[in-house]
Amino acid sequence: MISAGGGRGVSERPPSTPEKGQRNRELGRIYPIGTKRPPHWHGPLAVLETGRWQSGRPGARAPTSGAARSRQHGVYSRLRALEAAANQVDQQHIRNFCIIAHIDHGKSTLADRLLERTGALSSREMMEQVLDSMDLERERGITIKAHTVTLHYHARDGEEYLLNLIDTPGHVDFSYEVSRSLAACDGALLVVDASQGVEAQTVANAYLASDQGLELIPVLNKIDLPSSQADDVKQQIEHIIGLDATHALAISAKTGAGVEEVLETVVARIPPPRGDENAPLRALVFDAAYDPYRGVRCLVRVVDGSLRVGQSIKLMASGREAQIEALGILTPRAVPVERLETGEVGFIFAGFKDLRLVHVGETVTDVRTPAAEPLAGFRDAKPLVFAGLYPVDASSYGTLRDALEKLSLNDSALSFLPDTSQALGFGFRCGFLGLLHLEIVQERLEREFDLELITTAPSVAYRVLTSTGEVVEVENPAQLPDPGRIVAIEEPLIIATIITPDAYIGGLLRLVENRRGEQVKLDYLGGGRVLLEYRLPLAEVVLDFYDKLKSVSRGYASFDYQFVGYREGDLVKLDLLVNGEAVDALATIVHRSGAYERARALTTKLREMIPRQLFEVAIQGAIAGRVIARESVKAMRKNVLAKCYGGDITRKRKLLERQKEGKKRMKRVGRVDIPQEAFLAVLKVET
Repeated sequence: MISAGGGRGVSERPPSTPEKGQRNRELGRIYPIGTKRPPHWHGPLAVLETGRWQSGRPGARAPTSGAARSRQHGVYSRLRALEAAANQVDQQHIRNFCIIAHIDHGKSTLADRLLERTGALSSREMMEQVLDSMDLERERGITIKAHTVTLHYHARDGEEYLLNLIDTPGHVDFSYEVSRSLAACDGALLVVDASQGVEAQTVANAYLASDQGLELIPVLNKIDLPSSQADDVKQQIEHIIGLDATHALAISAKTGAGVEEVLETVVARIPPPRGDENAPLRALVFDAAYDPYRGVRCLVRVVDGSLRVGQSIKLMASGREAQIEALGILTPRAVPVERLETGEVGFIFAGFKDLRLVHVGETVTDVRTPAAEPLAGFRDAKPLVFAGLYPVDASSYGTLRDALEKLSLNDSALSFLPDTSQALGFGFRCGFLGLLHLEIVQERLEREFDLELITTAPSVAYRVLTSTGEVVEVENPAQLPDPGRIVAIEEPLIIATIITPDAYIGGLLRLVENRRGEQVKLDYLGGGRVLLEYRLPLAEVVLDFYDKLKSVSRGYASFDYQFVGYREGDLVKLDLLVNGEAVDALATIVHRSGAYERARALTTKLREMIPRQLFEVAIQGAIAGRVIARESVKAMRKNVLAKCYGGDITRKRKLLERQKEGKKRMKRVGRVDIPQEAFLAVLKVET
């Protein structure tokens, strides 16, 4: 359309440019013709993902001004340079490493500085915690999902290096995922806060990295703080972890001081990847996520051989076969490549539509020339903690089911089965990797899907040996066999590591021993800090142990644990009966020695929470039908003698007896509704 003035009309399409043709050719590698594009994407490199230039709104046209075209051309020049460099780097110039640290010791801040120093993102694109994409990760200061970023670094020796930074989850709940991510690395930066020293999670992750044979580089962060004690922290690293800290790097990730030395040390000390480029393909899947437009995206490290677009691959553990549709690296934006060579880290799309088809730790090999054996260390993620999730509003059951299905697309470790409770109605029995995993799932359900949930008391999986010789795994106390058929019950055990100032050691020892803990190690670290190691039943930790630990130590103690197996225990099922009826949602499996205290605490709490009825309500704690604790909610009593101003006592007795008979009849047919607040209050019961 031509305007009246002879100029080009507003609806006329701008002329085609060489940049546009090149852009479409690059887009075809990630989003082929016929593939649904995302509706929008944020960021200056979003044009690679969507085919639209984002100028503040979805679907905006490509810029036509000279300055804008120049910026656009610069973006694509950089993308082409990255792709070319990724395909030309020699294996000896590749470094695969990760950063491990305790919560709030500066891991994400250091990653930001590394991205900034290597030019992966411009100052305009930078923001805090770039690699933490979830709001929960930013708020809690933790990494939930593994991320990877490829950095190009021009070292002082004049050589160009390809640095693959793999950002791993740090919490013990994700220890298997951490071990697989560490298996994709050749070295690790061990970051320790110079003002706080070595913490429990630092020790656990350092041992995991050491078991994988990684080169550990100690880094002291936050040296700019007045309270930093670099020399004392070096001694802690040597004494607790057994790592030489003489040449530990002193940096401030906040100000950027010392970051250049970190990059040079990575290049100098971390070895290049070992692998045979002529051997059959073996690639390790260390993380997977679901893309609604392309299916499952797998993050892989090529150990032997190479990957190429169009190659037919096979997952060695499951036996599933597929064809690679797209390959790429993250810079942290997606950059398509034609090949991934030995030692490189990137992502693949192979047409998998269900995340459960691809397990973390899988080995990818070629269909035509498969590898003789897979990479070691693969196992299925197994839930350790179980809890029931029920909607407050019964009409939200369908919404909760859909929400769990959507979450499971990006969290293969989350398991759930429909469940029914007499008190709570319809819901789901869910399995989690640990307590943090449970908290994250619950918070995401409430925040992202606007659900109000009731969570039952967390429990663990027990092994029950029956009289027939069968071993039954029990996740829900309601599934426990009849007591006459039970020969033995085994409970899961952990090794708990606690690091605390010595001023609080007395209270912590009492706390741990009251939870049936057995001391493994007590070590004075110097500087007023103590390391405790205890063998504990996992069931004693899942409720309120962490909160009590922080209360006793005034927040200074750090806690970590590792699952070590099962042990037989004197365990019994504790039922709670309200008005003679067992409430399945309140049943628990406890140790016999603490059953009475637990039953007394639960019945007392329920007596406070259940409102008074027109009849007396009995609240009982029972083991195998034998009542061991009882509380009563007194009945509301009408004054039937109010109209009697005098007269014979027999008339008053007659009225009282009639009232008594009515209450007995009401108790037989009456039903007690337990309020939702009672279930939440039971979780906070102190024994």
